[in-house]
Amino acid sequence: MPGRRHVILRVLGLGARLMRQQLAEKEAALDACNKELQNLQSAKPADKAATGATGFEDVGEGVSASRIGNEVHVNIEGDVLFDSGKTSLKESAKKSLAKIADVIKKQYAAKPIRVAGFTDTDPIKHSQFKTNYHLGFERAFAVREYLVSKGLAGKEISLSSFGPDVPMKTKEKSRRVEVIVVN
Repeated sequence: MPGRRHVILRVLGLGARLMRQQLAEKEAALDACNKELQNLQSAKPADKAATGATGFEDVGEGVSASRIGNEVHVNIEGDVLFDSGKTSLKESAKKSLAKIADVIKKQYAAKPIRVAGFTDTDPIKHSQFKTNYHLGFERAFAVREYLVSKGLAGKEISLSSFGPDVPMKTKEKSRRVEVIVVN
């Protein structure tokens, strides 16, 4: 039965051709997935927003960052920045602030920035500042001025002081300055 054999061979040939076509499609899909993976792995820091990365991850000790809504909050512990009751920046703090300025210039250029000062809840007794609000503001102002000295546009940076109104778990954590980037 040469006719039947011919049909069987033809069906087998079609099956093999179909399998080769499916294999080629799967290989193309795999190549596309590999390219996507490479793109994600080599993405620019600004492209990593969806992963939660902020660019501030390796700024320094006492500095942390998180995304809250469309903002990036960079929290800098007050003890890293200032001596108790003071508003002049420690020399060691300037290195971290310079890194923060670099990240902002590279990843968040022309974005509005807010610098907010916070204090602990202890009332001020022996200081040139009338209240914790004044101290919080002067600390935020010192950070702003340093960021401007590192090339950020002063007109893009607003200031606020929450004084003792937003305490954290400890006094040390409560004393802080936040640099907030609005995306």
